[in-house]
Amino acid sequence: MLDIREPRLRPLAFDVNFGLEREALRVTANGRMAHTPHPFPADHPRIVRDFCENQTEINTRVWPTAKEAVEELKEINAEIRAAIAPQGERLWTNSNPPPIADESEVVPARFEGAFAGKSTYRNYLAAKYGKRLMAYCGIHVNFSFGERLIAAAEVDRGALYLHVAAQCVKWGWAIVALTAASPAGQYASVRCSERGYWNRFVPVLDFSSARAYAKSIARYVQDGLLVAPSELYYPVRLKPRGPNNLLTLAERGIDHIEIRCVDLNPLTGGLVDVRDVEFIHLFLLWCAAQERETLTAERQRESVAAFKAAARLDFDWTPVGELLERMDEFFSGSAGWPSRVLRVLAFEAEKVYRPEKRYARMEACHV
Repeated sequence: MLDIREPRLRPLAFDVNFGLEREALRVTANGRMAHTPHPFPADHPRIVRDFCENQTEINTRVWPTAKEAVEELKEINAEIRAAIAPQGERLWTNSNPPPIADESEVVPARFEGAFAGKSTYRNYLAAKYGKRLMAYCGIHVNFSFGERLIAAAEVDRGALYLHVAAQCVKWGWAIVALTAASPAGQYASVRCSERGYWNRFVPVLDFSSARAYAKSIARYVQDGLLVAPSELYYPVRLKPRGPNNLLTLAERGIDHIEIRCVDLNPLTGGLVDVRDVEFIHLFLLWCAAQERETLTAERQRESVAAFKAAARLDFDWTPVGELLERMDEFFSGSAGWPSRVLRVLAFEAEKVYRPEKRYARMEACHV
């Protein structure tokens, strides 16, 4: 447990790191799926393809502040827009894909040579989950505690991340509710709802150690429920210190936590409001200070159900308000916090008490 309110830790509350990933679809001028080849070289350091050929993915550098990470995201987004504009294309700013009359409009990304296995994997996903689902887009927030903060807290690095991840599983549905921005039918966020990115079973993970965590994922691969660890569609992931695989995770330990349930925000041009990223920072600090507990299989299943419920337009926001009140008390109860901390919490609380401020209810969210 790491309680940032402790006087010796408080000055290091912002000794953290952020990295952002953003998926977005290239579309034609009339809002249909683009079918031109990916316009960037395979070795581009920041722009890759995700599932389909027209799904660009941005991977920012690691930054010490949310603002700097979001600024780079904006810069790379502008680079993509400039590159595709001459061919009459633009980036779709919603997590939901544009109208797709037939799944043949969704073309899995084409890889050749040594990377042909990536195409095989995408064809597998298309057959299992359907191409339309794979075309949904989102934002992933990668977060790590700074080395000085971990050293000052005198906690085991792996144990800290496992504890925070477990707390994110327990409480992270609030992030879904506060960032949902892709309304359709009864949903505020289709991709986070029961119709979205979930496996056909509810995974139960072991947060007791990095090795146990890796093993709990590996058993689903061994049992044939997943073809690879990357097929685990879960709102929270722990990433290793080194190559992204389970062996590295088990042997080298945990490097950072990835929050995978943030929608593209059309109000920011299909990016993310920096205040939402800053809120995730505060939320993870709050999670780190909560009492340790073991999440039972039943509790984990209930949490997954809560994530899906938070993606509905008729979601009861009362628990979100209660959580924000607890966080407000947590941060306002100790002196020395920058005024922006409480402003960020107030920004999120406004969504609770003024429904018209929720992204999914704003007219501008409808493309």
